[in-house]
Amino acid sequence: MTVMADGELELTEGCRMPVLLNNGEGWHWAEILGKKELNGSPLYYVHYDDFNKRLDEWVPEARMDLSKLEFPRKDQKTPKKEIGKTSNASSSRPCSPDISLLNGSSSGSTKKASVASRKRKHEDDIVDPVSLPSTPHGNTLSVDSSGSRSATPSIPHVNSSQDIINADGATTPAAPRQTGSMVAHHDDAVTRMKNIELIELGKYRIKPWYFSPYPQELTNLTMVYICEYCLKYVKSSKCLERHLSKCVLRHPPGNEIYRKTNISIFEIDGRKNKIYAQNLCLLAKLFLDHKTLYYDTDPFLFYVCCEMDAKGYHIVGYFSKEKESSEDYNVACILTLPPYQKKGFGKLLIEFSYELSKVEGKTGSPEKPLSDLGLLSYRSYWSQTITEILLNLKPEEGNDKPVITINDISELTSIKKEDVISTLQHLNLINYYKGQYIIVLSKDLLTSHFKSMSKRKVRIDPKSLHWQPKDWSKRGKW
Repeated sequence: MTVMADGELELTEGCRMPVLLNNGEGWHWAEILGKKELNGSPLYYVHYDDFNKRLDEWVPEARMDLSKLEFPRKDQKTPKKEIGKTSNASSSRPCSPDISLLNGSSSGSTKKASVASRKRKHEDDIVDPVSLPSTPHGNTLSVDSSGSRSATPSIPHVNSSQDIINADGATTPAAPRQTGSMVAHHDDAVTRMKNIELIELGKYRIKPWYFSPYPQELTNLTMVYICEYCLKYVKSSKCLERHLSKCVLRHPPGNEIYRKTNISIFEIDGRKNKIYAQNLCLLAKLFLDHKTLYYDTDPFLFYVCCEMDAKGYHIVGYFSKEKESSEDYNVACILTLPPYQKKGFGKLLIEFSYELSKVEGKTGSPEKPLSDLGLLSYRSYWSQTITEILLNLKPEEGNDKPVITINDISELTSIKKEDVISTLQHLNLINYYKGQYIIVLSKDLLTSHFKSMSKRKVRIDPKSLHWQPKDWSKRGKW
């Protein structure tokens, strides 16, 4: 905070105060990240404490409670912004990196740095489940679906949201996650603020959630127009109209490897279709906070899900996958576009990624850290898939209850063993009874499972998948 010539205090970056939320839920503490002038009045870009960055917004002074204003601490070093040369020099609105980076003209060392940063794993977010101690039956679990639960305490553990589950079943909230999209991994003056106000993609107009390095000249526009077929970005509706009259694509480039009713999925090679892959990454970055790869797409495959109608194939979402993953990751980034969220497409993409793993004969896991929404989607998919397997088990001869091992579940679903264990612990299914570990399917769990499965209208049909995996290690360069 600084004192102006007339004696008034000027709000600066790092100041904190309560801000009135626009959803009617009262006041919430926030920090000022930037400032700009609009029609002679100041607007401040604020980040709300403990809220996801996608809720950051520009607010006027009228929504701030300046009576509770807190000055920036002297030891707090807020990065100084270097404002690019735009039409509004007084604005602190961030600009995108130079477009030469996106055209692949960056140096080899820059590309290597990008790949290195893409390879870095944030271990803090990787679920570290408690390994099951050896029993007379090894990791064999008997399944009890009667709904009765043993009085023997269940195993203490930490679930994916890092809430501590005590032996008596009580939940002790732990500290908030410090990984995934709750934290900016590259939190500098440019990328911490949204730079695109609105995009038009097909028949939808969507508000972006995060920063994406689109060209600088687009950051001052009220709307960016994107071709829904080739994902080329233009600056006006007239430019988009001219582009569509010339665009030869009506579906993503690459091979259509899945089609069922009006749902199709295309496999795109990041090396053969570089421009499309780069545009897809730029679009995805608007809705993925932790995504760092924009232009070096050669080592990746992209699987784009589309809805088909008489006009063409309309992009719903996608996931990317490394051609060679040393840690058996079957998904690098995954996204369902906002207009198609809460319609089952997220689980459809997850299910498809595991179907590919089944064809490959491998178990897979998503690359960590997962975003907050990604973690919820994967948790839900793992829970439903594993519960479905357990319900379909039949008792063997000589046993009154079905018996299965962790490895069996992993092989049947292609879900990595660590994810199977963490999911069983997250659902609090594993109990110790009479010298062995058993899985108890409670009535509440079954009720919740059948209710959620009834909502999954869109499922992957393995018979409609036509795909053969490639051994990329034998193919030389991509």
